[in-house]
Amino acid sequence: MKARLPKGYGGGGAANMQQLARQAQKMQEAMETATEELEAKEYSAASGGGAVKAVVNGKMEIKSLEIDPEVIDPEDAEMLADLVIAATNEALRAANEDKEETMGALSGGINIPGLF
Repeated sequence: MKARLPKGYGGGGAANMQQLARQAQKMQEAMETATEELEAKEYSAASGGGAVKAVVNGKMEIKSLEIDPEVIDPEDAEMLADLVIAATNEALRAANEDKEETMGALSGGINIPGLF
C-alpha cells in the first residue's frame, strides 16, 4: 500500500529544492545588505540630563563620547563613570534592538543561531 501525500505536497522533487535554494540565497543577500546598513548606522543616547552623550555604531563600537565639563568632579569620579556607562549601554541597547528588529523581519522571526 502506497502512502499518499496531500495535494500540493511532494511531486516537485528537484524543482522544489531549486526554488528553496533560490529563496535561501535571496534571504542571505537581503540579510547581508541589512547587516551592512545596520553597521553603518549610528545610535546615540544621553544620561544625566544630557551631561554625558554616547554614540555607537551598528558594529557595537563607541564612536564618540561627550562629557559636559560641569559634571567632572574629581571628588566624585564614580558618578561620572556611572553616567558614561548608562549612556553607552543605552546606545548599545538601541543598536541591538534595531538589529534584532531588522533581522527578525527579514527572517520571518526564525532565529537561526550563527546567522546574525
